Amino acid sequence: MDDYNRRVNDAEDTGKSKLQQRVMGLDVGSKTIGIAVSDPLGITAQGLPTIRRKNKRTDLRALEQLIHTYKIGEIVVGYPLRMSGAEGTQSAKMAEFAEELRKRFGLPVHLWDERLTSAEANRVLRDSEMSIRRRGEVVDQLAAVLILQNWMEARR
Repeated sequence: MDDYNRRVNDAEDTGKSKLQQRVMGLDVGSKTIGIAVSDPLGITAQGLPTIRRKNKRTDLRALEQLIHTYKIGEIVVGYPLRMSGAEGTQSAKMAEFAEELRKRFGLPVHLWDERLTSAEANRVLRDSEMSIRRRGEVVDQLAAVLILQNWMEARR
């Protein structure tokens, strides 16, 4: 049985619509939050407009709105490890942020190694015919897509 049919059957068996539980991927920086959401089947990731960070309350309110709009069931947060794999200051900040999301929204929140994600996003955008200005606007979004897509592929 293929993945789609298994999910449809599982949803029918439990009476719940697992097809509507999407996953949100976040690339959290000091100035922006790149955002991606999965399709209802959890196969592909699509980017959403980047949030310009203002303060914690405003940032969380914006995320809350997206969680409700897209029927998010899980969140994946990019976890910035050093190239050696060691944790650093930014890793600790993301672990705290993930814990705050868990408490605030009551959803499973996963940390996912994001090493080289921004570099890969920049490389993809550089190879495109997009203007430098436009690349700067979408790099965080693409990084979030890559984080979420990699997490979903590893999960399968």
